[in-house]
Amino acid sequence: MTRVDLGAAEGHALDRKSLRLVTGRTADFAALAQDCVAFANAAGGRLLVGIEDDAQAPAPDQRIDPAPVDRVRKRVGELTVNVQVAPEVHTGANGGEVLLVHVARASGVASTSDGRYFLRVGDQSQPIVGDDVLRLANERPQLPWETLTGLRIASVDADAGKVAAVVWGLRASDRVKASVKEKADRELLDHYGLAREGSLTNLGVLLVGRATDRARLGSAPVVQAIKYDQDRVKVDKYVWDDHALSPVELVDAVWEAVPDFRERYEVPDGMFRATVAAYEEVVIRELLVNALVHRPYTQRGDIFLNLHPDRLEVVNPGRLPLGVTPANILHTSQRRNDGLARVFHDLGLMEREGSGFDTLYERLLATGRGAPVASEGVDSVHVVVPRRVVHPGVVRLITEADQRHLLTQRERITLGLLAQTEGLTAAELVQRLGLADAGQLRSWLGDLVDRGLVEQTGRTRATAYFVPPELLRAAGLDGRTTLRRVQPHRLRALIVEDLERYPRSSSSEVHQRVGPEIPPRTLGRALKELVDGGRVVAEGERRWRRYSVAPAIGHDRGDGR
Repeated sequence: MTRVDLGAAEGHALDRKSLRLVTGRTADFAALAQDCVAFANAAGGRLLVGIEDDAQAPAPDQRIDPAPVDRVRKRVGELTVNVQVAPEVHTGANGGEVLLVHVARASGVASTSDGRYFLRVGDQSQPIVGDDVLRLANERPQLPWETLTGLRIASVDADAGKVAAVVWGLRASDRVKASVKEKADRELLDHYGLAREGSLTNLGVLLVGRATDRARLGSAPVVQAIKYDQDRVKVDKYVWDDHALSPVELVDAVWEAVPDFRERYEVPDGMFRATVAAYEEVVIRELLVNALVHRPYTQRGDIFLNLHPDRLEVVNPGRLPLGVTPANILHTSQRRNDGLARVFHDLGLMEREGSGFDTLYERLLATGRGAPVASEGVDSVHVVVPRRVVHPGVVRLITEADQRHLLTQRERITLGLLAQTEGLTAAELVQRLGLADAGQLRSWLGDLVDRGLVEQTGRTRATAYFVPPELLRAAGLDGRTTLRRVQPHRLRALIVEDLERYPRSSSSEVHQRVGPEIPPRTLGRALKELVDGGRVVAEGERRWRRYSVAPAIGHDRGDGR
């Protein structure tokens, strides 16, 4: 049997299930069918049946009886519509066996036999109900838009210059296999779905067709870059509406043509001033690629780049793919145009997996700017990125930390968020990152706490994270430090000092005087620690409870020194 690595993380293309799901009295083929439907309606995937909860591999002595293989194939076929599965036994690196169920991407819409719909989003299989069922049907036609040849344009009538450019780019790419590079030009067009049976597909017309044919598609992208002044009055406009350029060519053309993308300005950097770009090239290109690749090409509408004095707003026609929301867009991806994404990926213009928002977060936060803000209109998607560097010291902080520790992308994003704020509670950090719960924070914090780049206070719901003051001071960010980031022993010292001046005070009075920005739970916990330690005495109960410094400690500030 073939040995395979079964330790990959669960996500949109992989899920682990207990062997009890398909064997004995606990067998639940209806639940298995729902997961298969969810994968089929997304991008396909794999189910590893035979790995228990919280385990990364099967038991070393686990053996799979061949009987469940045929049973899974039969029962999933009976319980689903438009779902194709291929179960087989595989052996893990430790010698244990699992039932590996390959689920193919459905050509149309998949459902359970009783008429229910599911979609794989992140690491969960979510039910699709109501109007979203119609959205699913629209986004998953029986024949994808990219593969249609309705215009009846012969492959030989493609734009020779565009064919040569695409073919050259693919052969020069290190992402394309050598066996693919060896294909003839026309074979490459067929391989990437640009042509079929001698005719250009819609994807082929989009990428290598002539301008007149591209215009006939009706939904070929038109880009408008509009500049506004501080009073929201239009002062300049750039338009690409003649369909002369393919989506691949538009990325370079827009970047080169808009002067604002190459503007620079000065920001203070200690005793000196540093020159920074108004917009980083990688950010603009990522925004353009996302707009061009992820838009619905069955729908008309222009792409707008609205340039304001303090921000850039990108407006794309159509809604986000089903399952993706502004809240989870950082770490959730649903490919809408597989063929176009494949070409952009192999040309080195994008990462095929992921929405690219992680790159936007990383670059913006690492350059001292705010995070991108995504929102969804009635029939459009808006993404706003800030123009100006708000916290120049963040650049120095992250650069030095990365040089010493080789941070991961997630660590850079988290460090950037915390460096630009007064510290965040676990709940606030979960919300900023669009995570489901605090349990997912571990992979985003990585080794930041262990390396001393981030400090942690409190427990459970009161847990808070912040960048140590000495690191902020070294980066020139100490001027923004407030009591929200105060360390526990410093907070206790401030409380004791306040009670020396104002004995018999309530907790709310102490809170207002010491620092209203301190979370109430944090101050309450510090007061309790002082009382338990005998440094402060409490009189009364509940709303009448009053605090004073314990007479025995006199002028001891309570800071433990």
